[in-house]
Amino acid sequence: MAQYNRNSGKAWSAGDIRTLRELAKGNTPTRVIGLELGRTPGSVATKASEKNISLKPTNQSPYNRRAK
Repeated sequence: MAQYNRNSGKAWSAGDIRTLRELAKGNTPTRVIGLELGRTPGSVATKASEKNISLKPTNQSPYNRRAK
């Protein structure tokens, strides 16, 4: 299991939030964003929700439709 002690308990800086926005826009998985920022996936999801940042991938079609 990965260690997330680096930024545990520290406040989010403006740079952290900017990085979160950029990584989320690039469809980066929440776990990878957490590793990049030194935070848990749960804390990444919470902060994204607070700042209205969508973590849902934009490159997937709904209902798993396939071209016939």
